[in-house]
Amino acid sequence: MSEKAIVPRTHNYVRQVKGSVLYKGGAVAASFLIIPIMISYLGVSQFGVWSTLLTIMSWIVFFDLGIGNGLRNKVAESLAKDDPEQARGYISSAYGVIGLAVLVLWLVFFSISYWVSWQGIFNTITVSESELRYSAQVAMSFVLVNFWVGLITALLGAVQKSALVSLGQLFTNIFALLVTYLLFRLTEGSISKLAWVYGVGLLGGNVLLSAWFYEKYRFLRPDLFLSLKHDHIKPLLSVGIRFFVIQLAVLVVFTTDKILIAQLFGPEHIAEYEVVFKLFSVVTFFHALISTPLWSAYTDAYHRKDNIWIVKMLRTQLKLYSVILLGLVVLVFLAKFIIGIWIGHDFAVSQTLVISIAFFVAVSTWNNIFAMMLNGAGAVNVQLYTALVAMLVNIPLALLMVKVFDMGVGGIVLAATLSLCFSAVFLPWQVSKLVKVV
Repeated sequence: MSEKAIVPRTHNYVRQVKGSVLYKGGAVAASFLIIPIMISYLGVSQFGVWSTLLTIMSWIVFFDLGIGNGLRNKVAESLAKDDPEQARGYISSAYGVIGLAVLVLWLVFFSISYWVSWQGIFNTITVSESELRYSAQVAMSFVLVNFWVGLITALLGAVQKSALVSLGQLFTNIFALLVTYLLFRLTEGSISKLAWVYGVGLLGGNVLLSAWFYEKYRFLRPDLFLSLKHDHIKPLLSVGIRFFVIQLAVLVVFTTDKILIAQLFGPEHIAEYEVVFKLFSVVTFFHALISTPLWSAYTDAYHRKDNIWIVKMLRTQLKLYSVILLGLVVLVFLAKFIIGIWIGHDFAVSQTLVISIAFFVAVSTWNNIFAMMLNGAGAVNVQLYTALVAMLVNIPLALLMVKVFDMGVGGIVLAATLSLCFSAVFLPWQVSKLVKVV
């Protein structure tokens, strides 16, 4: 492999990590500052409802049939093969397909929103039915539009500019922090007002990124006449549908915890879970800074048959993982102290929950090291099978931990962790087979 390909790829990876550290660091800081403000603004119970609402809204991104991830791989592959016109065709078709999906989902959601018992879904009477419905409608509308505009994040990844995705998150979080603080100072607690703040911030960041991207990469601007072409849609779906099934399975494992907590213990217990999880997300964010830029770099290296570079990066990631484990251990011992300063000493958290979430982050981070390489190579079959197993066993395990072993909220997190252990074994095995690690 020529140094002309290796050196720029490595240098760009380092630049993206540095940019991500700056932007993501600010985004994380803003997300931490906003939590106590939201709890003070809404109260513990309503905050639990709001957090659950955001989780449900986040499910919408999984209805793209994996096209976002398929687009990222196909555009990166086309550019690696010096075929920008093919990349443009994939981009045009992706916008066309997602645009149609957004329209259909919006019509379906608004048709059924008046027939759903929103208080039943959130297991609460502290917020009126009409307020919950309106909040869900506002949040869903913004999420669906961003579902389409948000394809820009896949494209930034494809051209190995993933640091800019963190810049968009920084804009969103700072906007939400400032406006939420103003709401707290000037108005009564309202979930619907937060839905507007969340939506405008989320959409605004991706609109700005899209404007920058298509100004810099004019040759990739989508063309209406290239949209919905069969020879572009079929490859996107061929790759994307496997990503979709994996995403759907991961959805069950990663985002049903709050639903289970709300139904089994009540929404007031979600605040404790959310605060502890947010604290440990520092580790997740740190790992995302160093791993996310690798996805399309792996794609480029894989299609150039540069296994030496891939193995070198994997070994570097494994060395960094030892630092992550050390950070998790330290955080377990300091968690209650940090939360006391951050939220308040009256806010009680369970040490069992702290340890459970630390274990969950350790396993999911390990999996992500190998999943990132496999995603870049498009070799996702083993991920697909292990994710499906995790999806099937997660909820039964959670019910077993709570109903039989009486482990409380920590039992729900432990169940999610155990369901990820299949991937923890088989993903490294597939990577070693793929790149012939010795």
